[in-house]
Amino acid sequence: MQFNRRDLFFGAACVGTGLAVWPGLGASGLGWARALAQEAADPLRLFDPELREAARGMLRQTFPPPTRETLPAMRASWAPPPLLDAPAPSVALRTIPGLAGAPDVAVEVIGAKPSTSGRPAILHIHGGGMISGRARNMTAFCQTLSAEFDAVVVNVDYRLAPETPFPGPVLDNYAALEWMAANAGPLGIDPARIAVMGESAGGGLAALVGLMARDRGKVRVCHLVMLYPMLDDRTGSTRTAPPHIGTVGWSAQANRFGWSCFLGVPAGSAKVPENSVPARVADMEGLASSFIGVGALDLFVEEDLDFARRLIAAGVPTRVHVTPGAFHAFDFVVPQARVSREFTQAWKSSLHAAFGAPA
Repeated sequence: MQFNRRDLFFGAACVGTGLAVWPGLGASGLGWARALAQEAADPLRLFDPELREAARGMLRQTFPPPTRETLPAMRASWAPPPLLDAPAPSVALRTIPGLAGAPDVAVEVIGAKPSTSGRPAILHIHGGGMISGRARNMTAFCQTLSAEFDAVVVNVDYRLAPETPFPGPVLDNYAALEWMAANAGPLGIDPARIAVMGESAGGGLAALVGLMARDRGKVRVCHLVMLYPMLDDRTGSTRTAPPHIGTVGWSAQANRFGWSCFLGVPAGSAKVPENSVPARVADMEGLASSFIGVGALDLFVEEDLDFARRLIAAGVPTRVHVTPGAFHAFDFVVPQARVSREFTQAWKSSLHAAFGAPA
């Protein structure tokens, strides 16, 4: 069965959150005014040519701003693609124990072969701004991961904010990580080759899971793959992006809402729950080797580069891939574009290297 990553794009959950929100002129004044004038003349001039059509279509769409009232409709707009048929890896629905005091966690176990041993494994965490999305939206994508890397993939259906704020979503994903390590034999995996991967909010949660694994010392994560990760609640709240950043795919307005729901306090607050925001965690030392990929026009580009810089300064082996002219989740929206293929090859290469296989 031919698989098109466009089918897995976050759908209206990503594009229905105020794409065309422009930040105020702020202190930059004249420079930003000039940029706005240039953008008004050609709002797509900075986008990669192969991505412009998709960006133009997304900019034409209008949706109500994200609020608790509009959230149910936002969640309902997700349309999961069908599962891939055999010989694609099988999918088994499981309910695993949560951490002490937390409820059980629903997961999809993809490509498990109990009769084998020593295979790599991937804990996958879906995106959706901390407030939407389900594991089921990414099942087919996880089947392709399992097939390409000959890996067991555990796709977590974690609880969402605001109904479950921090630490609930992190605990659900970390519980799945501990379960994978504890059941390495029955699952047929090598407990020393478990990677954690996520996109957008899933990338931010992957960072938090990696930090929790480091601090608890029970599971060794071999690699973190963070695709345009959501890492800093201050982006779009106390820190304003340039006017050409974050216009497509995920806006500052959406970011404020998502983080506020997750944290239980307004995004950008002087005080947030301890270890709830990756960018605010002081110590990066000891984290697993990492890949961070982001588009140059993504709202998250500055925070992602800053996080990568801090990883490197802490001695963490880190690969960084920045795609010029690319918006949030561009690789899912236009998978056939050259820049999307290069982006995908970059993170796959890092994961192959972490698993000890040729890229």
